[in-house]
Amino acid sequence: MENLTNLEQTAYSSWMQGNYNKAAQLYEQAILANPEKLEYCWYLGLMFLLQEKEEEAHSTWLLGMMEASEDQTEEWTSELLYILHKEALRLEELQQVSASWLIRQHIREIAPTDIHNLLHLIKLAIAQEMLPDEELQEWQVTQLIKEMPTDTLDANLLVGVSEQLFKFAPLHPFCYEFAEVCLPHLQGNSNFRDLVLVAAVNIGLSMGETEIAISLADLCLRINAPHPEEILGHLATFHEKNQNYSKAQEAAKQRYALCESLPDKISANDLLIKVLLIEGKWEESYARMEQQESMFISLLQQPPKQMDTVTASRLLTATFYFPYFWDEPRRTRPIQNQVAELFQNCAQTYAKSKGYKLPQHRERNSINTKPLKIGYVSNSLRKHSVGWMARWLFQYHDHRRFEIYGYFVDYKPGDSLQDWLISKVDRVYKLGADSQDIATQIVADGIDILVDLDSLTLQATYQVMALKPAPIQVTWLGLDASGLPAIDYYLADPYVLPDDAEDYYSEKIWRFPQTYIAVDGFEVGVPTRRRQDLDIPADAVVYYSGQTSSKRHPETARSQLKIIKEVSNSYFLIKTWPDVDIVKDFFRQLADAEGVERDRLRFLPNEPEETHRANLGIVDVVLDTYPYSGATTTFETLWMGIPIVTRVGQQWAARNSYTMMMNAGVTEGIAWTEEEYINWGIRLGNDSELRKQIYWRLMNSRKTAPLWNAEKFTRQMEDAYQQMWENYLQSIRG
Repeated sequence: MENLTNLEQTAYSSWMQGNYNKAAQLYEQAILANPEKLEYCWYLGLMFLLQEKEEEAHSTWLLGMMEASEDQTEEWTSELLYILHKEALRLEELQQVSASWLIRQHIREIAPTDIHNLLHLIKLAIAQEMLPDEELQEWQVTQLIKEMPTDTLDANLLVGVSEQLFKFAPLHPFCYEFAEVCLPHLQGNSNFRDLVLVAAVNIGLSMGETEIAISLADLCLRINAPHPEEILGHLATFHEKNQNYSKAQEAAKQRYALCESLPDKISANDLLIKVLLIEGKWEESYARMEQQESMFISLLQQPPKQMDTVTASRLLTATFYFPYFWDEPRRTRPIQNQVAELFQNCAQTYAKSKGYKLPQHRERNSINTKPLKIGYVSNSLRKHSVGWMARWLFQYHDHRRFEIYGYFVDYKPGDSLQDWLISKVDRVYKLGADSQDIATQIVADGIDILVDLDSLTLQATYQVMALKPAPIQVTWLGLDASGLPAIDYYLADPYVLPDDAEDYYSEKIWRFPQTYIAVDGFEVGVPTRRRQDLDIPADAVVYYSGQTSSKRHPETARSQLKIIKEVSNSYFLIKTWPDVDIVKDFFRQLADAEGVERDRLRFLPNEPEETHRANLGIVDVVLDTYPYSGATTTFETLWMGIPIVTRVGQQWAARNSYTMMMNAGVTEGIAWTEEEYINWGIRLGNDSELRKQIYWRLMNSRKTAPLWNAEKFTRQMEDAYQQMWENYLQSIRG
């Protein structure tokens, strides 16, 4: 007996060392010494299997079963399966995937309905980067799960398989099917709910597959969630992306009704305002926006003592829509500044709790640095308005004076403009959306001046800026200033912000002498539209508006229709974006109210940039929006030599067209009141000679105007960086 025990121990030791041949020899000796102990047969067959001697393994197991009764067969099969399961798990932990896969395939042959084994097989298939459709159908996993009584399956295993499925093949139909059949077995399981919701967000927002995302979000709601507000918020967003605005509004209102705290109500109301604006429901939007302002004032009078960063971030984002409703920066900017400070405090506190150490820039940068390290951080450095505008700065940067770093946030490959921009920087980082990781990298790189091009348009970017990873931080181009105390400068010019803007901006305003942005021009494609295709006479006056629904303030739209009414033989081209029917209904109803015939309206779909610019050739006059004017669209209009009518306001959002026109050398069409806006629109429509003069002036301005001299602007931007750095050095030297 002692010799047999030693034999067992030696065999096991050889097995654990991976010497399966020697272990097999020892188990054979053990069988000869004690043929009654069938366990040795199971182990011997396993040793053959681990050597990929499958026939020998089967023969060994069958030999052990030959004299078993019916009851014994069931018992002995159970023993064999237990041994195989245990070894498969051990090998999985050692990441010996192919060996574990082989064992589990044999378990399936012995026990084809062993659901836990089948679940492990799915995990192993994914580990081998495959999800075989034929096998999935043959295994009948989902049917078996349906038939299993609740509380009989390993919940952790179900959650783990779901997680791996959504990571490996999120769009595979089996993923949703599997998650749905798991639902009765995982009721109330927060881990399962969270991973399905994360998958839905990834699929809906990153991959653009909103139908699948909606199904997954609906599935999340069927899990017994104590607080479904988060799910409803994402569901509303998915419906909005899918252009099902009635369902988006329904989900957003449900979310708002369930919210209890003031910060959550503000966030929920913000989402609802977004959907209402897209739908063109301005009356309800106004009521919601006034309520939003009131809630913000109440919140700031008694700020929460503690707030998580997600909630604080959503509060800051919720200030986004103020300029779409009111051109009153003295009313709205102080609210945004205070909310931004509140968010920054929360962001820094959270980052410190996670081990992030706010850098001490004064210690590191006490001496002059040459060349200066300039970092650009953005998600918009791609085929996006910001990318098209910023590319000229990257084109002309002087790499002898400046070392350029590009931090591409939430990077996704496959964008040609993004690839071009990457080629123009000295060091590139293709990053995710973890703000602390991005900030840590910026600190490690020793960036001197960090330039934010996203402002409030991307959560991850303004979270990075709030952590102050660079001694000098600047916001430029992407949007109005965020209001974060960590931002030192906001870049402007003499026109885009009024003279008294310093009174209500938390950032220092750095004004360029002429323009805050310049380009060398735009690529123009081949026209795809002619007047006759749109049933417009050749001698007609064609007006155009190409902004999104959220910029189509009804008062300005009424002014536009008053212009159309007063100019005989005129037509109004309107880009129907994002939703065709909503835009059509919005303008047709206003046209009826203003006495403009509906057949004078023409609606155009969204088009690729180069085609859109070429098709502007059929337009005589562009009518800008107010209180939120065009930016890229104005650039394109001026480049194509088309007169534009804009109303100038007090806020940044109402002055972009103004600064571009001034810097292109055209003042005709600049209005300061609604009456002037209408009068300019009528005059430009009736005066074809004036339109021709503006066209030729704009064509000639390409050679001389500040707006079209990107190289000169780049030198001014670099001089600004150098001066900012000199100012910084003086401040730390006292």
